[in-house]
Amino acid sequence: MNSDFMFDIDGMLKSIDTADVISIFFPSFRRALVVDPRSNERHSAMVQIAPMAASPQERLRLIRRQRPGLPRVRNLAVIPWTRYVDSLVSLGLWDKLIERLESAGEEEAIRECEQSLRELREMEREEHVNAIVGRNYHTIWSAEGE
Repeated sequence: MNSDFMFDIDGMLKSIDTADVISIFFPSFRRALVVDPRSNERHSAMVQIAPMAASPQERLRLIRRQRPGLPRVRNLAVIPWTRYVDSLVSLGLWDKLIERLESAGEEEAIRECEQSLRELREMEREEHVNAIVGRNYHTIWSAEGE
């Protein structure tokens, strides 16, 4: 689960620092953490766990619908996360997200971010349990003779 295939931590940190919106998606439990640090008089920064979008374009459409009145997103960072949720913390990405929200002065969004981390950990744990007990999983092939 913690494969290093195509893993560029420096690129991810830079993307978190510069993107208008950050979407970190977790294929193993089909959810995404969406962080939009932009704000105006109608909208504060947004942190939410959402179902995975089918494409970056779909994610952009969903953000536009949720946050009308904000400027068009020029740069969306889409980060597939196939590692454990806690590795976001140990590798420094989580601190970079918090730092980004702090620089925008978004205290409520920081609290939402911490709550989201707890929820992501729980979702990951539940998915591991599901895999162990076979819930929502199907056998592709069985042992010979069964």
